[in-house]
Amino acid sequence: MSVRMKSIHLFEFSDDYKMGLKDYSNLYKNGIPLKEFLENKNYETDIKSGRTPSKFRVDYWEGDYDFITLTDVDTDLYILNPDTEEKITDVAVEECGNMVLVPKGSLLISNAMTVGLAFIVDRDVYINQNVFWVKLDETKVNKKYLLWYFNCVIKDLFDNVFSSKYLSKKELSRICIPEINIKKQNTIVNHVVTFEEEIVKLKKSLKDETAVIDAVFGEKFDFDYDTFETLKKKNSYNLMQSTFSNNQDMRFSVKYHRPAGRFVMQQLRKMSDLSIKHFLSEPIELGASISTKDYNDHGEYAYISMATIKKWRFDSETAAIVDVSYSDKNCNKSVKKNDIIMARSGEGTIGKVALIEDDIKGIFADFTMRIRLENYNPYFAYYYFRTSFFQYLIEIYKKGLGNNTNIFPVVIKELPIPNVSLNEQEIIVSKIKKDMDQQLIIRKQIESVRNKISRNIC
Repeated sequence: MSVRMKSIHLFEFSDDYKMGLKDYSNLYKNGIPLKEFLENKNYETDIKSGRTPSKFRVDYWEGDYDFITLTDVDTDLYILNPDTEEKITDVAVEECGNMVLVPKGSLLISNAMTVGLAFIVDRDVYINQNVFWVKLDETKVNKKYLLWYFNCVIKDLFDNVFSSKYLSKKELSRICIPEINIKKQNTIVNHVVTFEEEIVKLKKSLKDETAVIDAVFGEKFDFDYDTFETLKKKNSYNLMQSTFSNNQDMRFSVKYHRPAGRFVMQQLRKMSDLSIKHFLSEPIELGASISTKDYNDHGEYAYISMATIKKWRFDSETAAIVDVSYSDKNCNKSVKKNDIIMARSGEGTIGKVALIEDDIKGIFADFTMRIRLENYNPYFAYYYFRTSFFQYLIEIYKKGLGNNTNIFPVVIKELPIPNVSLNEQEIIVSKIKKDMDQQLIIRKQIESVRNKISRNIC
């Protein structure tokens, strides 16, 4: 195993007091600290984070108040989606102390996971602990300029360097912003607004990938999405006590017994009486654990972590490389063409899948699982796993609390899967790919406009 060494000057510790732990000190150089643009120049009062009400309290959830997470952010324009995935009740607002209501027009910046992601809210919302509400002195800085600078520059710095996955208020306040006066910032933003308008027009013809997949599967198997959406909104229902014993795990959670979940299972069982286990070429395999000493840029194998598949495909550019000794020891955890890797843990990632489309050298992580099929089109399986129906089964069958939720091979292998001929599978795959290709063209056009924004900001 090789050792990477780096030389630093003693005075650099004054720029980054966590120099020994984090390697992103360039964020603290060449510009003016964000603190100087805060409303009162005080990060303790001008930067606020929220909290998450207890998930144990059913009466806290499915209410009328928007409660945002990063999944609610449109990352093309860095605004909120029209509907949030989670809503809280007035009971949660009244009983939970320190709930933070952020007013319309506020700038929020992620302090965890996707560190540095910035967005502006178009309505009053409640926030959790993973985002900061940054109160600015808008006579000194243009809020939209700051938004795009964080997303075009700062967020990428966090993506490409080793750092902890959390950002403190103090660290955020010390990040440097270019020394550009507000008059010039306003001019830049005026140009940016015209590009934003172009993106808005392009997005009107853009379909969500899940919607494309659902439409094709729905047409083929006559899925009733309208009833599904109606049942998902049903928050109150009765159960017989015997129902709780009608499963091998004695599942008592409300989520597991949702009417929408039963409906999805009925719909899927109507199309097929076979399960994933009937098409496995080998048992579903859990991945390999890793420690920091196992990473080595001079190795040959990439580490396929949950983070590398969070966009529904394997992102080799963000994957770390492992030492040769580690890959040799874990050769049974390697991947090959047509393997499907599924995340088995972590809210926002659990259930996401990536298809290994080429013969690559990769070791899959312990919080993922490898699915190898036989006599089954891997693309068809991949798209099926991405349908709203299958993903809802993941939602109701996963176990655990908060962000520590898990789902295991013993559950996955029993879930239903379509039993149609390989020829029919290929027809469905072709339809989806054709629609996806159209979306890819639009995506590339949006990316081109985004690049123009980056050039203006940088």
